[in-house]
Amino acid sequence: MSDSIVYLNGEFVPLDQAQVPVLDRGFIFGDGVYEVVPVYRKTPFRLEEHLRRLDNSLRSIRIDNPCTPDEWQTIISQLIERNAGPDQSVYLQVTRGVAKRDHGFPENFLPTVFGMSNPMSEPDPEQIKQGGCAITLDDTRWQHCDIKAVTLLANILLRQQAIDAGCIEAILIRDGEVTEGAASNVFVVHNKLIRTPPKDSRVLPGITRDVVIELARSNGLTCEEKAISGAELQSADEIWITSSTREIMPITLLDGKVVGNGKAGAMWQQLYALYQQHKHKLRNSA
Repeated sequence: MSDSIVYLNGEFVPLDQAQVPVLDRGFIFGDGVYEVVPVYRKTPFRLEEHLRRLDNSLRSIRIDNPCTPDEWQTIISQLIERNAGPDQSVYLQVTRGVAKRDHGFPENFLPTVFGMSNPMSEPDPEQIKQGGCAITLDDTRWQHCDIKAVTLLANILLRQQAIDAGCIEAILIRDGEVTEGAASNVFVVHNKLIRTPPKDSRVLPGITRDVVIELARSNGLTCEEKAISGAELQSADEIWITSSTREIMPITLLDGKVVGNGKAGAMWQQLYALYQQHKHKLRNSA
């Protein structure tokens, strides 16, 4: 990490030399958004979709995108080349910049643009097959979870409750319906029917989520974007969580109760294999 090269406001510098003023609104208010792009064999995964989501988040908080798609691609390519490892996780963040502390937007502000890359290791297939433990919690977050905002305190507190309970994730319930995990999207399986909550303001539009839906449908599997009740979650044959770094992780224990037969299910195994094939094609084309 100490040898990492990061991007900050037009310059590539060592991580320990990157500095942001204390009056940056990202520090004072959490006034900014971020994006995480997985990289396989030095090739960004679904870059167009990630940049589109970043642009949507920026527009939602009324910040003009400081970079064109080509400029973002150049920044990302430079971060990948300047940091070690064929597989990386590129983090991008844009805040409203430096201004006097005031809740109202500053006039003529200059956004702060930051990017860094960390090595990304291949998930252990055997550990994944064992699945993970999750708990359900009330979704106490704000009403705009579709914005990938840096203000993640609510998510952090919910996730920590799961960690304190010896689990890897908290699956969130709002108004009797599953929304998502504290840091993931959620899928359930009933009688070989795959379902995930639809995209709305309560759910981050996950890129990995979309890939899983595409892979399922293109391989003849039924996958619905439809509301999931708390009761349907508890009675599911299989439960998965998805994210860029975890890919597709089965949940085999929920609220202390075994999910299905307590092992990674057959539908998960099929989708996991399809996802790995998809990654393999990307790596080979790099």
